[in-house]
Amino acid sequence: MSAVPRSAKVAKDETAARPAGRFRRMLGRLSSSQQDLESEELQEDAQASGCTRICDCGDRQIVRVAGTLRTVTLRPVAGVPALEAELFDGTAPLDVVWLGRRSIVGIEPGRRLIASGRVSMSQGRRVLFNPKYELRPLGQE
Repeated sequence: MSAVPRSAKVAKDETAARPAGRFRRMLGRLSSSQQDLESEELQEDAQASGCTRICDCGDRQIVRVAGTLRTVTLRPVAGVPALEAELFDGTAPLDVVWLGRRSIVGIEPGRRLIASGRVSMSQGRRVLFNPKYELRPLGQE
């Protein structure tokens, strides 16, 4: 039997669950890669916008997601133009496809946006077809 009272054990467990101190967080940021820092920033932005994390999006679920466009390409689908972009929120990528569009002003790599619609799965990837979207102001990037 342990002589340590139960309340002391609970307090010790709660201490371990608390976030690290300011110095430890700063040290962690200094030792993190640039990609890790950008992913963390994107996740915080998505959470602050009240959006669903892309990694939590399921098939046929209506979602609102936020992130940065990594790539934008024009790919015809069955002879119809389709503008495709990869949205990344720090957790997972999401393909965003606008059917019948060759270009959209403001849709370019590096641009942050919020998109909403119904997610579907295509070839093992999450896809959002013809979403409603909001471009984030350039000053916030």
